[in-house]
Amino acid sequence: MSQDTTAGAGPVGGTTDIDPDYPTTPVPSHASKSAFSLAIVLTGFTLFTPTMLAGAQIGANFRFWPLMGVLLAGSLVLGLYVGAIGWLGARTRLTTAMMARHTFGRGGAKLASLLLGGTQIGWYGVSVATLALLTVQALGWEGDLPVYALMVVGGVLMGWTAYHGYRGMYALSLVAVPLLAVLGAWVAWRAFDEVGGVSAMADIEVTGSMSLAVAITIIVGTFASGGTQAPNWTRFARTPASGFWTCIVAFLVCEFVMLFSGAIGALAFNEGDFVMVLFNLGLVGWGLVFLIGNIWTTSDNTAYNVGVAGAEMFNARRKEPFIIFGVAVGILLAITGIYENLTTYLGWLGILIPPLGGVLLGDHLARFRTRAGEELPAYEDLPLVRWSNLVVYAVASVAAWASNEAGWFIPPIVGVVVGFVGALAVQLATSQRTAASPVAG
Repeated sequence: MSQDTTAGAGPVGGTTDIDPDYPTTPVPSHASKSAFSLAIVLTGFTLFTPTMLAGAQIGANFRFWPLMGVLLAGSLVLGLYVGAIGWLGARTRLTTAMMARHTFGRGGAKLASLLLGGTQIGWYGVSVATLALLTVQALGWEGDLPVYALMVVGGVLMGWTAYHGYRGMYALSLVAVPLLAVLGAWVAWRAFDEVGGVSAMADIEVTGSMSLAVAITIIVGTFASGGTQAPNWTRFARTPASGFWTCIVAFLVCEFVMLFSGAIGALAFNEGDFVMVLFNLGLVGWGLVFLIGNIWTTSDNTAYNVGVAGAEMFNARRKEPFIIFGVAVGILLAITGIYENLTTYLGWLGILIPPLGGVLLGDHLARFRTRAGEELPAYEDLPLVRWSNLVVYAVASVAAWASNEAGWFIPPIVGVVVGFVGALAVQLATSQRTAASPVAG
Protein backbone atom coordinates (compact mmCIF):
# COMPACT_ATOMS: atom_id res chain seq x y z
CA MET A 1 0.00 0.00 0.00
CA SER A 2 1.36 3.39 -0.92
CA GLN A 3 2.30 5.68 1.94
CA ASP A 4 1.53 8.79 -0.10
CA THR A 5 -0.08 11.14 2.39
CA THR A 6 -2.30 12.74 -0.19
CA ALA A 7 -3.80 9.67 -1.82
CA GLY A 8 -7.52 9.38 -1.40
CA ALA A 9 -7.80 12.55 0.63
CA GLY A 10 -10.57 14.08 -1.41
CA PRO A 11 -11.11 17.51 -2.82
CA VAL A 12 -10.05 19.74 0.00
CA GLY A 13 -8.41 23.09 -0.14
CA GLY A 14 -4.76 23.51 0.69
CA THR A 15 -2.15 21.03 1.79
CA THR A 16 -0.35 22.84 4.61
CA ASP A 17 -2.95 22.44 7.37
CA ILE A 18 -2.61 18.67 7.79
CA ASP A 19 -3.91 16.98 10.93
CA PRO A 20 -1.04 15.00 12.56
CA ASP A 21 -3.49 12.11 13.05
CA TYR A 22 -4.09 11.85 9.25
CA PRO A 23 -7.91 11.47 9.41
CA THR A 24 -8.38 11.45 5.62
CA THR A 25 -5.01 10.20 4.37
CA PRO A 26 -2.96 6.99 4.73
CA VAL A 27 -0.70 7.07 7.80
CA PRO A 28 2.93 7.38 6.63
CA SER A 29 5.42 4.85 7.95
CA HIS A 30 7.31 7.45 10.01
CA ALA A 31 4.13 8.04 12.09
CA SER A 32 3.74 4.36 13.08
CA LYS A 33 3.24 3.46 16.75
CA SER A 34 4.53 0.51 18.75
CA ALA A 35 2.32 -2.46 19.61
CA PHE A 36 2.58 -1.45 23.29
CA SER A 37 1.29 2.05 22.54
CA LEU A 38 -1.64 0.69 20.49
CA ALA A 39 -2.49 -1.90 23.14
CA ILE A 40 -2.58 0.76 25.86
CA VAL A 41 -4.90 3.03 23.89
CA LEU A 42 -7.24 0.22 22.78
CA THR A 43 -7.30 -1.31 26.27
CA GLY A 44 -8.26 2.07 27.70
CA PHE A 45 -11.06 2.14 25.13
CA THR A 46 -12.54 -1.17 26.31
CA LEU A 47 -12.39 -0.36 30.04
CA PHE A 48 -15.94 0.95 30.19
CA THR A 49 -18.57 0.93 32.96
CA PRO A 50 -21.56 0.21 30.65
CA THR A 51 -19.77 -2.98 29.56
CA MET A 52 -19.88 -4.13 33.19
CA LEU A 53 -23.56 -3.20 33.32
CA ALA A 54 -24.09 -5.46 30.30
CA GLY A 55 -22.16 -8.22 32.11
CA ALA A 56 -24.38 -7.78 35.15
CA GLN A 57 -27.53 -8.01 33.04
CA ILE A 58 -26.28 -11.24 31.50
CA GLY A 59 -25.01 -12.54 34.85
CA ALA A 60 -28.50 -12.41 36.33
CA ASN A 61 -29.61 -15.04 33.79
CA PHE A 62 -26.92 -17.75 33.96
CA ARG A 63 -25.29 -19.77 36.71
CA PHE A 64 -21.57 -19.22 37.20
CA TRP A 65 -19.93 -21.81 34.93
CA PRO A 66 -22.40 -21.49 32.04
CA LEU A 67 -22.01 -17.73 32.48
CA MET A 68 -18.24 -18.00 31.99
CA GLY A 69 -18.85 -19.87 28.74
CA VAL A 70 -21.33 -17.24 27.53
CA LEU A 71 -19.00 -14.35 28.34
CA LEU A 72 -16.06 -16.10 26.69
CA ALA A 73 -18.10 -16.92 23.57
CA GLY A 74 -19.33 -13.35 23.21
CA SER A 75 -15.85 -11.92 23.79
CA LEU A 76 -14.41 -14.37 21.26
CA VAL A 77 -16.93 -13.33 18.59
CA LEU A 78 -16.24 -9.65 19.24
CA GLY A 79 -12.47 -10.11 19.49
CA LEU A 80 -12.09 -12.06 16.25
CA TYR A 81 -14.34 -9.65 14.37
CA VAL A 82 -12.48 -6.58 15.61
CA GLY A 83 -9.12 -8.31 15.16
CA ALA A 84 -9.91 -8.94 11.49
CA ILE A 85 -10.98 -5.37 10.78
CA GLY A 86 -8.05 -4.07 12.85
CA TRP A 87 -5.73 -6.11 10.63
CA LEU A 88 -7.36 -4.50 7.60
CA GLY A 89 -6.79 -1.03 9.03
CA ALA A 90 -3.09 -1.77 9.52
CA ARG A 91 -2.94 -3.19 5.98
CA THR A 92 -4.52 -0.15 4.30
CA ARG A 93 -3.25 2.51 6.76
CA LEU A 94 -6.73 4.09 6.54
CA THR A 95 -9.54 4.83 8.99
CA THR A 96 -12.75 2.83 8.75
CA ALA A 97 -14.55 5.80 7.20
CA MET A 98 -11.85 6.18 4.54
CA MET A 99 -11.92 2.46 3.71
CA ALA A 100 -15.66 2.85 3.24
CA ARG A 101 -14.98 5.25 0.34
CA HIS A 102 -13.42 2.40 -1.63
CA THR A 103 -16.19 -0.02 -0.67
CA PHE A 104 -19.27 2.20 -1.05
CA GLY A 105 -18.02 5.00 -3.31
CA ARG A 106 -17.45 8.69 -2.58
CA GLY A 107 -21.11 9.36 -1.86
CA GLY A 108 -22.01 5.96 -0.46
CA ALA A 109 -19.31 6.30 2.19
CA LYS A 110 -21.25 9.20 3.70
CA LEU A 111 -23.86 6.69 4.89
CA ALA A 112 -21.13 4.68 6.62
CA SER A 113 -19.65 7.82 8.19
CA LEU A 114 -23.10 8.91 9.38
CA LEU A 115 -23.75 5.48 10.89
CA LEU A 116 -20.32 5.17 12.52
CA GLY A 117 -20.08 8.75 13.73
CA GLY A 118 -23.71 8.89 14.78
CA THR A 119 -23.56 5.75 16.92
CA GLN A 120 -20.37 7.01 18.58
CA ILE A 121 -22.13 10.27 19.47
CA GLY A 122 -24.79 8.10 21.11
CA TRP A 123 -22.14 6.23 23.07
CA TYR A 124 -20.61 9.54 24.15
CA GLY A 125 -24.01 10.53 25.52
CA VAL A 126 -24.22 7.24 27.45
CA SER A 127 -20.72 7.87 28.89
CA VAL A 128 -21.51 11.41 29.97
CA ALA A 129 -24.77 10.33 31.61
CA THR A 130 -23.11 7.39 33.41
CA LEU A 131 -20.36 9.60 34.81
CA ALA A 132 -22.76 12.26 36.08
CA LEU A 133 -25.41 9.96 37.55
CA LEU A 134 -22.97 7.73 39.45
CA THR A 135 -20.92 10.68 40.72
CA VAL A 136 -24.02 12.39 42.10
CA GLN A 137 -25.10 9.12 43.71
CA ALA A 138 -21.70 8.61 45.32
CA LEU A 139 -21.53 12.14 46.73
CA GLY A 140 -25.13 12.11 47.93
CA TRP A 141 -26.14 15.17 45.96
CA GLU A 142 -29.82 15.69 45.21
CA GLY A 143 -31.74 17.36 42.40
CA ASP A 144 -31.33 17.57 38.66
CA LEU A 145 -29.05 20.62 38.56
CA PRO A 146 -25.90 18.82 39.83
CA VAL A 147 -26.52 16.02 37.32
CA TYR A 148 -26.84 18.39 34.38
CA ALA A 149 -23.84 20.44 35.51
CA LEU A 150 -21.67 17.33 35.73
CA MET A 151 -22.87 16.19 32.31
CA VAL A 152 -21.69 19.45 30.78
CA VAL A 153 -18.40 19.71 32.67
CA GLY A 154 -17.56 16.02 32.31
CA GLY A 155 -18.50 15.98 28.63
CA VAL A 156 -16.25 18.95 27.85
CA LEU A 157 -13.27 17.62 29.82
CA MET A 158 -13.44 14.15 28.26
CA GLY A 159 -13.61 15.66 24.80
CA TRP A 160 -10.46 17.66 25.54
CA THR A 161 -8.12 14.65 25.29
CA ALA A 162 -9.79 13.54 22.06
CA TYR A 163 -9.19 17.01 20.67
CA HIS A 164 -5.45 16.42 21.17
CA GLY A 165 -5.61 13.20 19.16
CA TYR A 166 -3.60 10.02 19.62
CA ARG A 167 -1.08 11.66 21.95
CA GLY A 168 -3.75 12.80 24.38
CA MET A 169 -5.48 9.41 24.45
CA TYR A 170 -2.20 7.54 24.93
CA ALA A 171 -1.07 9.76 27.83
CA LEU A 172 -4.39 9.30 29.64
CA SER A 173 -4.54 5.54 29.07
CA LEU A 174 -0.93 5.06 30.20
CA VAL A 175 -1.90 6.36 33.63
CA ALA A 176 -5.41 4.95 33.90
CA VAL A 177 -5.08 1.39 32.58
CA PRO A 178 -2.65 -0.03 35.22
CA LEU A 179 -4.60 1.60 38.04
CA LEU A 180 -7.92 0.25 36.81
CA ALA A 181 -6.46 -3.24 36.30
CA VAL A 182 -5.19 -3.45 39.89
CA LEU A 183 -8.43 -2.09 41.31
CA GLY A 184 -10.53 -4.48 39.24
CA ALA A 185 -8.48 -7.52 40.30
CA TRP A 186 -8.80 -6.57 43.95
CA VAL A 187 -12.59 -6.24 43.80
CA ALA A 188 -12.88 -9.57 41.93
CA TRP A 189 -10.99 -11.20 44.78
CA ARG A 190 -13.32 -9.54 47.29
CA ALA A 191 -16.35 -10.81 45.37
CA PHE A 192 -15.25 -14.44 45.65
CA ASP A 193 -14.34 -13.91 49.30
CA GLU A 194 -17.80 -12.44 49.94
CA VAL A 195 -19.63 -15.59 48.80
CA GLY A 196 -17.11 -18.14 50.06
CA GLY A 197 -15.06 -19.08 46.99
CA VAL A 198 -15.60 -20.43 43.52
CA SER A 199 -17.71 -23.40 44.57
CA ALA A 200 -20.09 -21.17 46.50
CA MET A 201 -20.29 -18.80 43.54
CA ALA A 202 -21.21 -21.75 41.32
CA ASP A 203 -24.04 -22.71 43.69
CA ILE A 204 -25.80 -19.34 43.42
CA GLU A 205 -29.22 -19.71 41.80
CA VAL A 206 -30.44 -17.27 39.19
CA THR A 207 -34.01 -16.35 38.32
CA GLY A 208 -33.70 -14.86 34.84
CA SER A 209 -33.84 -16.61 31.48
CA MET A 210 -31.91 -15.17 28.56
CA SER A 211 -31.01 -17.04 25.39
CA LEU A 212 -27.41 -17.49 24.28
CA ALA A 213 -28.10 -15.53 21.09
CA VAL A 214 -29.46 -12.52 22.98
CA ALA A 215 -26.55 -12.59 25.45
CA ILE A 216 -23.91 -12.66 22.70
CA THR A 217 -25.74 -9.93 20.75
CA ILE A 218 -25.60 -7.70 23.84
CA ILE A 219 -21.88 -8.44 24.30
CA VAL A 220 -21.07 -7.66 20.68
CA GLY A 221 -23.29 -4.59 20.88
CA THR A 222 -21.13 -3.10 23.67
CA PHE A 223 -18.35 -2.45 21.14
CA ALA A 224 -19.92 -3.18 17.76
CA SER A 225 -19.59 0.45 16.68
CA GLY A 226 -16.31 1.22 18.46
CA GLY A 227 -14.73 -2.08 17.40
CA THR A 228 -15.68 -1.56 13.77
CA GLN A 229 -13.68 1.66 14.00
CA ALA A 230 -10.57 -0.06 15.42
CA PRO A 231 -8.73 0.82 12.16
CA ASN A 232 -8.78 4.42 13.40
CA TRP A 233 -5.93 3.26 15.67
CA THR A 234 -4.52 0.13 14.05
CA ARG A 235 -3.67 2.14 10.91
CA PHE A 236 -0.75 3.37 13.04
CA ALA A 237 0.50 -0.22 13.54
CA ARG A 238 3.89 -1.15 12.14
CA THR A 239 2.57 -4.44 10.72
CA PRO A 240 -0.88 -5.92 10.02
CA ALA A 241 -0.15 -8.67 12.58
CA SER A 242 0.43 -6.02 15.22
CA GLY A 243 -2.93 -4.48 14.38
CA PHE A 244 -4.64 -7.85 14.74
CA TRP A 245 -3.09 -8.89 18.06
CA THR A 246 -3.55 -5.55 19.80
CA CYS A 247 -7.26 -5.82 18.97
CA ILE A 248 -7.37 -9.36 20.35
CA VAL A 249 -5.84 -8.14 23.62
CA ALA A 250 -8.27 -5.25 23.93
CA PHE A 251 -11.50 -6.64 22.51
CA LEU A 252 -11.27 -10.27 23.57
CA VAL A 253 -9.23 -10.33 26.78
CA CYS A 254 -10.17 -6.94 28.25
CA GLU A 255 -13.79 -7.19 27.10
CA PHE A 256 -14.07 -10.53 28.93
CA VAL A 257 -12.53 -9.03 32.07
CA MET A 258 -14.99 -6.13 32.09
CA LEU A 259 -17.99 -8.40 31.51
CA PHE A 260 -16.69 -10.77 34.19
CA SER A 261 -16.35 -7.95 36.71
CA GLY A 262 -19.92 -6.85 36.16
CA ALA A 263 -21.26 -10.40 36.24
CA ILE A 264 -19.60 -11.49 39.49
CA GLY A 265 -20.58 -8.18 41.07
CA ALA A 266 -24.18 -9.03 40.26
CA LEU A 267 -23.82 -12.55 41.66
CA ALA A 268 -21.79 -11.77 44.80
CA PHE A 269 -23.13 -8.39 45.86
CA ASN A 270 -26.48 -8.37 44.04
CA GLU A 271 -25.16 -5.22 42.36
CA GLY A 272 -24.22 -5.16 38.71
CA ASP A 273 -22.44 -1.83 38.68
CA PHE A 274 -18.75 -2.22 39.55
CA VAL A 275 -18.58 1.35 40.81
CA MET A 276 -21.51 0.75 43.15
CA VAL A 277 -19.73 -2.37 44.44
CA LEU A 278 -16.82 -0.13 45.41
CA PHE A 279 -19.22 2.30 47.08
CA ASN A 280 -20.84 -0.56 49.02
CA LEU A 281 -17.38 -1.64 50.19
CA GLY A 282 -16.87 1.84 51.61
CA LEU A 283 -14.39 2.82 48.91
CA VAL A 284 -16.18 5.92 47.65
CA GLY A 285 -12.95 7.72 46.77
CA TRP A 286 -11.52 4.78 44.84
CA GLY A 287 -14.91 4.22 43.27
CA LEU A 288 -14.87 7.73 41.86
CA VAL A 289 -11.28 7.27 40.63
CA PHE A 290 -12.30 4.09 38.83
CA LEU A 291 -15.46 5.69 37.45
CA ILE A 292 -13.72 8.76 36.07
CA GLY A 293 -10.71 6.83 34.75
CA ASN A 294 -12.59 4.09 32.97
CA ILE A 295 -15.24 6.33 31.41
CA TRP A 296 -12.73 8.98 30.35
CA THR A 297 -10.42 6.50 28.59
CA THR A 298 -13.37 5.28 26.53
CA SER A 299 -15.07 8.61 25.92
CA ASP A 300 -12.03 10.29 24.40
CA ASN A 301 -11.72 7.41 21.93
CA THR A 302 -15.42 7.74 21.14
CA ALA A 303 -15.15 11.46 20.45
CA TYR A 304 -12.06 10.79 18.33
CA ASN A 305 -14.10 8.36 16.20
CA VAL A 306 -16.71 11.06 15.66
CA GLY A 307 -13.95 13.41 14.53
CA VAL A 308 -12.48 11.12 11.87
CA ALA A 309 -15.94 10.10 10.60
CA GLY A 310 -16.87 13.76 10.29
CA ALA A 311 -13.62 14.56 8.48
CA GLU A 312 -14.43 11.91 5.87
CA MET A 313 -18.04 13.02 5.51
CA PHE A 314 -17.11 16.64 4.78
CA ASN A 315 -13.80 15.96 2.99
CA ALA A 316 -11.92 17.91 5.66
CA ARG A 317 -8.29 17.47 6.60
CA ARG A 318 -8.84 18.18 10.30
CA LYS A 319 -10.99 16.31 12.80
CA GLU A 320 -11.23 18.88 15.62
CA PRO A 321 -14.39 20.74 14.51
CA PHE A 322 -16.28 17.46 14.33
CA ILE A 323 -15.04 16.39 17.76
CA ILE A 324 -16.45 19.63 19.19
CA PHE A 325 -19.78 19.04 17.42
CA GLY A 326 -19.96 15.40 18.57
CA VAL A 327 -19.22 16.33 22.18
CA ALA A 328 -21.95 18.99 22.15
CA VAL A 329 -24.56 16.61 20.71
CA GLY A 330 -23.46 13.81 23.08
CA ILE A 331 -23.98 16.09 26.09
CA LEU A 332 -27.43 17.00 24.78
CA LEU A 333 -28.32 13.31 24.39
CA ALA A 334 -27.17 12.65 27.95
CA ILE A 335 -29.36 15.45 29.30
CA THR A 336 -32.39 14.16 27.37
CA GLY A 337 -32.13 10.58 28.72
CA ILE A 338 -30.26 8.26 26.32
CA TYR A 339 -28.95 6.33 29.37
CA GLU A 340 -32.45 4.97 30.02
CA ASN A 341 -32.50 3.17 26.66
CA LEU A 342 -29.08 1.46 26.90
CA THR A 343 -30.23 -2.13 26.39
CA THR A 344 -32.29 -1.32 23.30
CA TYR A 345 -29.44 0.79 21.93
CA LEU A 346 -26.94 -2.07 22.39
CA GLY A 347 -29.26 -4.48 20.62
CA TRP A 348 -29.55 -2.27 17.55
CA LEU A 349 -25.78 -1.68 17.46
CA GLY A 350 -25.28 -5.45 17.43
CA ILE A 351 -27.62 -5.70 14.43
CA LEU A 352 -26.63 -2.71 12.26
CA ILE A 353 -22.88 -2.27 12.72
CA PRO A 354 -21.32 -5.75 12.25
CA PRO A 355 -22.75 -6.08 8.68
CA LEU A 356 -20.87 -2.89 7.77
CA GLY A 357 -17.61 -4.40 8.98
CA GLY A 358 -18.36 -7.63 7.12
CA VAL A 359 -18.86 -5.76 3.84
CA LEU A 360 -15.63 -3.79 4.33
CA LEU A 361 -13.67 -6.98 5.04
CA GLY A 362 -15.10 -8.93 2.11
CA ASP A 363 -14.66 -6.11 -0.39
CA HIS A 364 -11.10 -5.23 0.60
CA LEU A 365 -9.89 -8.82 0.86
CA ALA A 366 -11.19 -9.51 -2.66
CA ARG A 367 -9.61 -6.28 -3.85
CA PHE A 368 -6.21 -7.21 -2.43
CA ARG A 369 -6.44 -10.62 -4.06
CA THR A 370 -7.47 -9.37 -7.48
CA ARG A 371 -5.26 -6.29 -7.50
CA ALA A 372 -2.10 -7.70 -5.98
CA GLY A 373 0.68 -5.14 -6.01
CA GLU A 374 -1.59 -2.29 -7.11
CA GLU A 375 -2.50 0.76 -5.07
CA LEU A 376 -6.10 1.54 -4.14
CA PRO A 377 -7.64 4.07 -6.56
CA ALA A 378 -7.29 7.78 -5.87
CA TYR A 379 -10.34 9.65 -4.58
CA GLU A 380 -11.23 11.21 -7.92
CA ASP A 381 -11.16 7.78 -9.61
CA LEU A 382 -13.74 6.27 -7.24
CA PRO A 383 -17.38 5.92 -8.35
CA LEU A 384 -19.94 8.14 -6.68
CA VAL A 385 -21.87 5.16 -5.28
CA ARG A 386 -21.14 1.44 -5.38
CA TRP A 387 -24.73 0.30 -5.25
CA SER A 388 -23.83 -3.39 -5.20
CA ASN A 389 -22.10 -3.11 -1.83
CA LEU A 390 -24.83 -0.89 -0.39
CA VAL A 391 -27.35 -3.57 -1.36
CA VAL A 392 -25.16 -6.23 0.26
CA TYR A 393 -25.04 -4.15 3.46
CA ALA A 394 -28.83 -3.73 3.45
CA VAL A 395 -29.37 -7.47 2.93
CA ALA A 396 -26.89 -8.33 5.70
CA SER A 397 -28.58 -5.93 8.11
CA VAL A 398 -32.02 -7.37 7.35
CA ALA A 399 -30.61 -10.88 7.84
CA ALA A 400 -29.20 -9.87 11.25
CA TRP A 401 -32.52 -8.27 12.22
CA ALA A 402 -34.49 -11.33 11.09
CA SER A 403 -32.15 -13.57 13.06
CA ASN A 404 -32.79 -11.43 16.14
CA GLU A 405 -36.56 -11.43 15.65
CA ALA A 406 -36.71 -15.19 15.09
CA GLY A 407 -34.31 -15.99 17.93
CA TRP A 408 -32.24 -18.00 15.47
CA PHE A 409 -28.47 -18.24 15.85
CA ILE A 410 -26.49 -15.07 16.71
CA PRO A 411 -27.51 -11.87 14.85
CA PRO A 412 -24.07 -10.15 14.80
CA ILE A 413 -22.45 -13.26 13.32
CA VAL A 414 -25.24 -13.57 10.74
CA GLY A 415 -24.72 -9.93 9.75
CA VAL A 416 -20.94 -10.22 9.46
CA VAL A 417 -21.03 -13.46 7.49
CA VAL A 418 -23.73 -12.33 5.04
CA GLY A 419 -21.96 -8.99 4.53
CA PHE A 420 -18.54 -10.60 4.10
CA VAL A 421 -19.64 -13.32 1.68
CA GLY A 422 -21.85 -10.96 -0.32
CA ALA A 423 -19.18 -8.27 -0.75
CA LEU A 424 -16.51 -10.87 -1.55
CA ALA A 425 -18.73 -12.40 -4.23
CA VAL A 426 -19.61 -9.01 -5.73
CA GLN A 427 -16.00 -7.85 -5.95
CA LEU A 428 -14.74 -11.13 -7.40
CA ALA A 429 -17.53 -11.18 -9.98
CA THR A 430 -16.80 -7.57 -10.94
CA SER A 431 -13.08 -8.32 -11.32
CA GLN A 432 -13.80 -11.36 -13.51
CA ARG A 433 -16.07 -9.32 -15.79
CA THR A 434 -13.42 -6.62 -16.07
CA ALA A 435 -10.73 -9.18 -16.92
CA ALA A 436 -12.96 -10.76 -19.57
CA SER A 437 -13.80 -7.41 -21.23
CA PRO A 438 -12.29 -6.94 -24.73
CA VAL A 439 -10.91 -3.56 -23.67
CA ALA A 440 -9.34 -4.83 -20.47
CA GLY A 441 -5.58 -4.94 -20.33
